[in-house]
Amino acid sequence: MKLLVTGGAGFIGSNFARYMLDKYKDYKIVNLDKLTYAGNLENIKDLEANGRHSFVKGDICDLRLVEKLVKREEVDVIVNFAAETHVDRSIADPEAFIRTDVFGTYTLLEVARKFSVKKYVQISTDEVYGSIKKGSFSEPSSLAPSSPYSASKAAADLLALAYKTTYELPILITRGSNTYGPYQHTEKLIPLFITNLMENKKVPLYGDGKNVRDWLYVIDHCSGIDTVLHRGNIGEIYNIGASDERTNLEITHMILGELGMTEDMIEFVKDRLGHDRRYSLNCKKLKALGWKPEYSLEKGLKETVKWYTQNMKWWKKIKSNG
Repeated sequence: MKLLVTGGAGFIGSNFARYMLDKYKDYKIVNLDKLTYAGNLENIKDLEANGRHSFVKGDICDLRLVEKLVKREEVDVIVNFAAETHVDRSIADPEAFIRTDVFGTYTLLEVARKFSVKKYVQISTDEVYGSIKKGSFSEPSSLAPSSPYSASKAAADLLALAYKTTYELPILITRGSNTYGPYQHTEKLIPLFITNLMENKKVPLYGDGKNVRDWLYVIDHCSGIDTVLHRGNIGEIYNIGASDERTNLEITHMILGELGMTEDMIEFVKDRLGHDRRYSLNCKKLKALGWKPEYSLEKGLKETVKWYTQNMKWWKKIKSNG
């Protein structure tokens, strides 16, 4: 099988490419990434010598390029990770999010339709559901995005589903919870806090720190997508979460503990605009396909701290570039 993985030099995309190549020895991956600030060739440096992996620098909005790749490489499956993802950046400048997350998805869907790909997997987020006080969101739950980022991802989901209904395109959608692990950009909470503390800098915690997230280790996220790709029913949406909800303050204390530091390194800052209070996913649908997370938060966080400790050159370069 040959996969076109878009955004494959980013955080989850690069981990997914590595995961799939390790697991399926007869699979080939064409990795398309624009290499914005979040895309990093260092994330896939270990794949350079792998003859089943090829990298192409390019934009998913470039129709001619995507058509050329899908046709030339005889792509069977498109897995779309390519997206602008940072909420704070979407609040400051929504335009890039609309272009990549919505128009880029449209471009990929058009190419998938033209060349009759066997499957198209849209990688989405739990943020499309918005905040929930009690209980958990299941796949039929209404969408109520709160930021330009989550709104752009919700729009992409709806567009993909429309292509399934209108054109019978073989669509699958995954909605993952807050993901963390190796190769995550230092703008996100866990790597930002780990690297700040390693530099003996305080960690900026929004509001009262009591916003709740379900934290999912990146390898578990990749295995969830793999399960959906191979066992999921066409036209369906699948939530991927670890069912391990913690407040941001709890996460901060766990990181402090791993690095042997005290809570005087916490600096409470003004809350983010439109900051969702709690995300929570019901993942029974995916678990019914035989998937379950293998990493507890404690184990995953320990592995993550270890990785950032051992890869200071990688993250120092990112932080120095702003």
